[in-house]
Amino acid sequence: MATVIVALQVVIALVIVYVWLYKFGKQSNYRGGDAKDMKEEFQVYGLPGWFLSVVGFFKILFAALLIVGIWRPSVIQPAAIGLAVLMLGAVAMHFKVKDPLKKAAPAFTMLALCLIVAFA
Repeated sequence: MATVIVALQVVIALVIVYVWLYKFGKQSNYRGGDAKDMKEEFQVYGLPGWFLSVVGFFKILFAALLIVGIWRPSVIQPAAIGLAVLMLGAVAMHFKVKDPLKKAAPAFTMLALCLIVAFA
C-alpha cells in the first residue's frame, strides 16, 4: 500500500505542475466556461486577478511538498489536504458556472486522489 501512496503523490504532483506550468497559457477542454487559458478561467469564475497567483502558489507548494513527503512523511497529510481543499474549490467553480460534469472531472479526480493520500 505504501508504494501505491507514493505513486499517487508523484502522479498528483506531476499533474499539478503540468497544468500550472505547462498548460497555464494554453487551451484545454476542461477550462471553465469558454476560457482559453488559466487567466480567462479565473475571470469566468468571477475571481479577482490576484487570486490566480495565490492559488497557483499554493498548488505548486503543495505539489512540491508531496514529493518532499517521500522522504519526510510528516508533510504528506497537510499537503494532500491543502490540495484537496483547492480541488474542492475548483469543482465548486465548475458547478458555479454550470459547466458540464466532464469539465469538472479532472478536478474531482484530483480531489479524490488527494483524499486517498491524506487519509491512507
